[in-house]
Amino acid sequence: MKNLQIDLLSFILILIPSMAFSQNAITPGEFIVEPPTLVCAGFEWIVKGDDNRNATVDVTFRKTGDATWKNALPLLHIGGEHIVHEVVAVDYTAPNMFAGSIFDLEQGTEYECRLEMKDPDGITGNTVRTVMVKTRQEPKIHEDGRVLHVYPPDYKGQKEEPSFIGLMHAYYGPGRSLWGSGGEHGAQPGDIILIHGGVYKSDRLTYYEPLWMHFHGAYTLTKSGTPENPIVIRGAGDGEAIFDGDGVYRMFDVIYADYTHIEGITIKNCDVAIMAGLKFAHGCQELVVRNCHMEDVGCGINAQYGGSRNFFIADNVILGRKINLPGWTETWADDSLRAPLVSFIGIDINGSGHVVCHNYLAYFHDGIDITEQGPTEREDWKVCSIDFYNNDMYLMSDNFIEADCGSHNIRVFRNRGFNVAAGALSAQPIYGGPCYFIRNIVYHAPRGGAFKYNIYPIGVLTYHNTLCSEWAGSPPFQNTHLRNNLFLGTDTPKRPILNVSTYTSNTTFDYDGYRLNRNSETQFMWRSPGGGKVIDYELKDPLGGSFATLDEFFRVTCREEHGVILDYDIFRKVSRPNPEKTNTIYDPKDFDFQLVPGSKAVDAGCMLPNINDNFTGTAPDLGAYEIGQPEVIYGPRTGR
Repeated sequence: MKNLQIDLLSFILILIPSMAFSQNAITPGEFIVEPPTLVCAGFEWIVKGDDNRNATVDVTFRKTGDATWKNALPLLHIGGEHIVHEVVAVDYTAPNMFAGSIFDLEQGTEYECRLEMKDPDGITGNTVRTVMVKTRQEPKIHEDGRVLHVYPPDYKGQKEEPSFIGLMHAYYGPGRSLWGSGGEHGAQPGDIILIHGGVYKSDRLTYYEPLWMHFHGAYTLTKSGTPENPIVIRGAGDGEAIFDGDGVYRMFDVIYADYTHIEGITIKNCDVAIMAGLKFAHGCQELVVRNCHMEDVGCGINAQYGGSRNFFIADNVILGRKINLPGWTETWADDSLRAPLVSFIGIDINGSGHVVCHNYLAYFHDGIDITEQGPTEREDWKVCSIDFYNNDMYLMSDNFIEADCGSHNIRVFRNRGFNVAAGALSAQPIYGGPCYFIRNIVYHAPRGGAFKYNIYPIGVLTYHNTLCSEWAGSPPFQNTHLRNNLFLGTDTPKRPILNVSTYTSNTTFDYDGYRLNRNSETQFMWRSPGGGKVIDYELKDPLGGSFATLDEFFRVTCREEHGVILDYDIFRKVSRPNPEKTNTIYDPKDFDFQLVPGSKAVDAGCMLPNINDNFTGTAPDLGAYEIGQPEVIYGPRTGR
């Protein structure tokens, strides 16, 4: 009996290391290449094991045929983080996986991408994935199709043929009117419908209305083009082509029209300028909206359908109905102060593969949003691989950009926003990530501050942003990382420059620059799991507290070892927003965020491969701009 006990004990002692190995070692699983955009590629890699979270995935890439490999950021490891929010009925646990992106690729170019998994505890399975990824090309200006000429009913001049009175005649075919059904008449794939200068405003309450806008007033478009031959609706260039909605709900309805291009027209005086998708209903694919002007609208582009793919929305001016700076949250305390929501969201989209770039937006509740929703229930509707970049935003009553409810590889970079009432950049929540906020500029966010990382988002990577606002505080976020940012306090009374909480001990802050708040004794507030815990949702014994100096903050939290204290004199021409005049509206033309050579923000950052490879000094600079780099173009590009 004694020998049997000894043998059993020996077996257990042998088994224990093996069990530990099986939990800490990693097993690669499904590898996913997300839909590439014009300049980015995204990846997901499902895994098992690695309970001690010490595995990594290195990423290198090169153009097909090139000899030299370049480094990108490693993939982010997520898994086990939990989001619970009863109010919006969310209960989500992140799967065990890696995800991440490669940035600033060339359009229409094939790349060889190599991803290598490493784990000191061992790996069972294939450790390397090498894939070919081709970026998309910006949709070309289609010039080769049949041309259909559209004129307003009151046009008196000579017409080019074939000519039509109003868009609906050209789109569905002449003579179809109330008694027709469209059928095969009218526009076909490859056609270019030129909208000649004039005002297209229907008398929609008239029975035989010449523009076919009977009562509902919407251009309901249901024909689809093809990838090579879209159906194009374009301003002719002989004067402004103005579609005046006369207060209708929606002006253009393209929910059932795939491969539609809308270019160079003006849309005004309606609740929704372009309806491209409805949640629980239907949405289009491959929509292009560029060089358009929208004004006096409640929403510019509304596209809430989770199955939409590969939109290109660029170089537009989208203006809501003018608002004041006070945010909508202030009206909740007293219903008598509640203001009507006259303009909601400039661009609201869902799905994957979308590019929203170089637009100017002003006077909305939110500027650019991902549609708020719970975790995606259909794998083929995953909200991933979406790019928001080089957009210019002005005067919003809630947020400039909401990446809310994105799953993986949501990329928000090189945007500028002036004057916003609530949190300027929002992640509320992120279902795993990564969600990237990179090289964005925020000026004057007097109430909500720089970020709104609410509903416990997972995997937010925040690099090289210039933020003239405090981070005023939010519910705890998870597995979030900050590098090379600038936080410049505004001296709002009793508001710390940094007030954050995190449920995960692997959340990291370092190499960031801070301008302290001179009207607050406390400068840094921090809470994170203590006692060696990786995740702690109760935070009963948290690491952190309140700190008056950056040194104290680092000694207790081990965050911001390389952080620096600085002031507004690091910039060529940037003054502090006045906290006593929160309703002041500032004009971007009065500011220059380029860094002064030799200032404390110069050469004070850390290397981030594929993000700041082109730094010019001994190390990368802090904030959105690197000295010596080309000027950034925000908003519509001219000469296009």
